[in-house]
Amino acid sequence: MPASPGKRRATLATVAKEAGVSAPTVSKVLNGHGDIAPETRARVAALLAEHDYVPRSAARRRGNLRSLTLVFDTFENPYGMEIARGVMQAAADSGIAVGMDLTSLSGPGSGWLERVLGSAPDALLLVTTALTAAQRKRVARQGTPFVVIDPLNLPGADVISVGATNWTGALSAVEHLIGLGHRRIGAIIGRPETSFGGARLHGYRSALENAGITADPDLIAHGEFRFEPALDHALRLLRLPDPPTAIFASSDVQALGVLEAARQLTIRVPDSLSVVSFDDTVLAKVTAPPLTAVRQPFAEMGRAATQILQRIVAGEQPESHRIELATQLIVRRSTAPPA
Repeated sequence: MPASPGKRRATLATVAKEAGVSAPTVSKVLNGHGDIAPETRARVAALLAEHDYVPRSAARRRGNLRSLTLVFDTFENPYGMEIARGVMQAAADSGIAVGMDLTSLSGPGSGWLERVLGSAPDALLLVTTALTAAQRKRVARQGTPFVVIDPLNLPGADVISVGATNWTGALSAVEHLIGLGHRRIGAIIGRPETSFGGARLHGYRSALENAGITADPDLIAHGEFRFEPALDHALRLLRLPDPPTAIFASSDVQALGVLEAARQLTIRVPDSLSVVSFDDTVLAKVTAPPLTAVRQPFAEMGRAATQILQRIVAGEQPESHRIELATQLIVRRSTAPPA
């Protein structure tokens, strides 16, 4: 953040003098090194924030994007590799070096953000990562541009994010099932407090409401976007006295849990149960039967986020702080009219 008009830009030496430490100590705080006493780190960080200090290295980065770090919260789902593929393609086209990191990794310093910033990347791409207000200020203080892909919590207008049309995608999935004649449609939704989980739940409800179908709370399950919870939820749904004839799973991994539950209960898909997924990663194509799924343009999201970062580093202002790319329903053999 630049200094206000008429105010001289603070130097590293100025901050060091006021904090009563050496300039190398201030530099270590800026770069996230862990060998600093907590009280010293806090004092220096407060002075850096007070002076709106921007490292000269950040100013030098303006122009061409030379390197970025791609940060994931997990590698458990295959969509991460699809996003990475889009980022790598865009980066290769422009000669950008790409590093990768995980928020779950432990290391020196005060957390994953300090570790990532310590490598002094030109920019950051954060995938399904929640940023606190304090973390956003920390990134801004270092002067590192960043874009969030599929954020867990919708950030404010000061944060650029790229995502997909989650509500529309869920709506199209459930409308497909309704068009086949299904009326008891279960839903296994990921964490509804996340931006994309909440949007998919609202899309499911909207499709039912538009068709004059009352949503049955017994047919809705929430949990992590993982196989084991989805399996447990699907077993419960399919053991109901009046079970659903179709289930909408809000990720491919959750849909695998539904298929396994159907196998354990000897329920044939799609003869006795239709299944629709969300994501359309490689998993959707190799299941038996192949899954009808809402396709998210993961590679395109990664490519678009990289291109936005390039424009930010070049000094351009993005036209919008929120970019949403279109989803598409791909119909395969896991859905059919109810028996």
